[in-house]
Amino acid sequence: MKIFDIALRDLRRSFRSAFALVFMFGIPLLVTGMFYFMFGNTANNGEFNLPKTKVIVANLDAGGPKFQTSTKSIPGSANARTMGELVVIILQSEEMAELIAVTLAPSAEAARAAVDGQSAQVAIVIPADFSKKFADPDAQAVVEFYQDPTLTIGPGIIRSLLNRFLDGMAGVKIAVNIFLDEAAAEDYGLINQVIQQYVDISLAQNEDVAGALTETRPPTAKPQNDNALLQIITPIMGGMMVFYAFFTGASAAQSILKEEEERTLPRLFTTPTPQAVILGGKFLAVFLTVLVQVITLLIAGPLIFGIEWGAPQAIGPVALGIVLIAASFGICVNSLMKNTKQSGVLFGGVLTMTGMLGMISIFALNSPGAAVLSETASLLVPQGWAVRGLMQVIQRARLEELWLTTLAMLGWSAAFFVVGVWRFNKRYA
Repeated sequence: MKIFDIALRDLRRSFRSAFALVFMFGIPLLVTGMFYFMFGNTANNGEFNLPKTKVIVANLDAGGPKFQTSTKSIPGSANARTMGELVVIILQSEEMAELIAVTLAPSAEAARAAVDGQSAQVAIVIPADFSKKFADPDAQAVVEFYQDPTLTIGPGIIRSLLNRFLDGMAGVKIAVNIFLDEAAAEDYGLINQVIQQYVDISLAQNEDVAGALTETRPPTAKPQNDNALLQIITPIMGGMMVFYAFFTGASAAQSILKEEEERTLPRLFTTPTPQAVILGGKFLAVFLTVLVQVITLLIAGPLIFGIEWGAPQAIGPVALGIVLIAASFGICVNSLMKNTKQSGVLFGGVLTMTGMLGMISIFALNSPGAAVLSETASLLVPQGWAVRGLMQVIQRARLEELWLTTLAMLGWSAAFFVVGVWRFNKRYA
């Protein structure tokens, strides 16, 4: 059939252009690959690999009011005779083993020397009167924190742990003050028991004190691949595919104007082939060109980057919607141009601005407050609907949500195609 012959001829011409191939396949894969290598060192199977922080502790605490905390309240069911021993036990607990490596020093000078010699990154010096001052309502217990000044993350973690622990235990002073205000003078001898009971209760209410540094991830609203790297590059790859699919549709449809300027199209109209068949073949070539591009990128994503698009019954209708809306948009905007000289405005202005607006929802993924507003704004342009459909597939949305978006894309496509066909038919009537 003539219509397919014309379409295949234009299709071959499109894929013989190195410039077109770079725009269709090279740039989307290159941009995705750039982000892949940028984030590949920090996202490994969904986890951030933090090296252990070497901590050396000089526990000089000589004790104060005697107390014996309940073993079930302390990690490892250990016994602590002083507040200093309690701090050491928590730092050496199994829960902290993946984050810090703890060694003991006989003196404060030895602990500081270890940091200065870079055999440790943090030194914690617990003074001899730590327990005594901790139990004294009028005194302030202080722990010396000595760190390598060139480091930030590791020492920051240890400081955060100590602050949480000491802040939680500082309530013992309040408990002692309340006891002294309310108790009779002959009951003051029970103050040691008050301290002991407060420590036991505080530890029992915080069963995993070391868990203060355990990373917790809120469950996602919808099941998704747990690989953090894929969570970054999958939307980027999808956005690049949509962005350049619209460029391909506009570029392929521009061949109609180019042939008009080269006078090959008017000569073709003088042949026995009907004008509707000629234009139909050229329109079909636009759709086939975008179809090849989208299918190739959908296949290249999993093969090169390990991207998971979703089930075929979900990605299929959305991919078809992307092809139809990108191709029909290209036909429509070219029907509005007088000649190819206006293509600079089309590619540099219209397609770039509408494409970036359509992708704004991808840029706002990590900002829930901005995501709603950005998604609404992106739907003002056809690219936004294409991105929306792809993101719904990636996030495993319900089928009814996918069909609603796909129908919206088909509506946009029909409107663009009708306007484009009407304009071209009127132009060459």
